[in-house]
Amino acid sequence: MNGTPPFGPPAGDGDGGDAFTPIYTARVTVSGGGSAHGRATGRARSADGALDLDLRAPEELGGDAAGPDPEQLFAAGFAASFHGVLSLVARRHRLDPAPITVEATVAVGRDPAGGGYRLRAGLAVRWPGVGPETAAPLLAKAAALCPYAEMTRHGIPATITLAP
Repeated sequence: MNGTPPFGPPAGDGDGGDAFTPIYTARVTVSGGGSAHGRATGRARSADGALDLDLRAPEELGGDAAGPDPEQLFAAGFAASFHGVLSLVARRHRLDPAPITVEATVAVGRDPAGGGYRLRAGLAVRWPGVGPETAAPLLAKAAALCPYAEMTRHGIPATITLAP
């Protein structure tokens, strides 16, 4: 293997050949702790200090559940992203986004094909006062615009490198 790891940058930018220009980049470092069932524990800190928390494994995976786990963090990001996009779509259609709530569910389980882990995700949107005939096309529009929804449908280009 020439010392090259079995992963690395995707060919091109991985975005269908179109140039990708980041608008914002988040950087979070996880360090310390141990692991149980392949689960990270320790501390997660963002480069700007806005996020600084202890990670814990859920009880179902042998942890103490004394802090958030990666699935909860992903669920929060997914729900927040979709909520933001749906709120924008609602305003564009002269609807009040204030009553909208988005609940994300993220489940981790074994991958039967490879023995590793897999995620499943879902969103439940509550929009009191807006009927299904109005909400359905707006949910579809938000799903087409939301980067987290896109990621759950098609994956995202990712790189894994060994830093110097």
